Amino acid sequence: MNQDTIVLEAPADDHGIPEEGARARFARIYETLRTRICLLDYRPGSRLREEDLAEEFGVSRTPVRRVLVKLEAEGLLRSVHGVGTIVTDIDVDALAQVYEMRVELAELIGKLSPVRVDDALVTRFRDIRERCDRLVRAGDIREFSRLNMEFFHLFTSLTRNEPLREISERLYYQTARIWMKTALQLRSSKELLENEFLTFQREVADITEAVEHGDLAAAGHVRRVHIALSYARIKKAARENSGGEPT
Repeated sequence: MNQDTIVLEAPADDHGIPEEGARARFARIYETLRTRICLLDYRPGSRLREEDLAEEFGVSRTPVRRVLVKLEAEGLLRSVHGVGTIVTDIDVDALAQVYEMRVELAELIGKLSPVRVDDALVTRFRDIRERCDRLVRAGDIREFSRLNMEFFHLFTSLTRNEPLREISERLYYQTARIWMKTALQLRSSKELLENEFLTFQREVADITEAVEHGDLAAAGHVRRVHIALSYARIKKAARENSGGEPT
């Protein structure tokens, strides 16, 4: 083996696993658990056991532990002495400042280090708009929430500013569960639930139109307005439902 080959080999972690493979494995577990938490597959108060997750993902407990530590740092989990790792509760009022930050960051995404708008980017927005239209007719809360997450990532791809994208992602996932909880609470009111779907549909359509015209500043402004209005509706729904858990 020559020196060049040694240089090109990926470094190994403390278990002898190639570092690139370890990072990919960590990302897969992390993204899977985060999505489950945000879709309320793991309800607030649920206990996550390292040994169960390690068996499910076919890994040792070490990468699972690292994922849980990261999710705890992001406010989605908490460690309780003598109990274990618990999914945190959803508190609308406690996340008020997170929403304030998200409102401001949304507009920055359209201004800081904007990407070049090309046909491929426009096609991605048009595709998600069409899927949104279909989901509005279907009324599937879970799939709508998944699409919301996908649209968030597509929207943040409008900036090349990595710190802005990283902070925006962390704050988004701190609040992502709130929409899902609110939508489940609104199931008894078909009109209110449909209004939530239609509001998101308008947001996707308006942002897509702004991207089609290459106006990313306008896209950021639209996103800012919708986040602010969404939080206002969520606060109202929380008061009317007295913070009851979805069933």
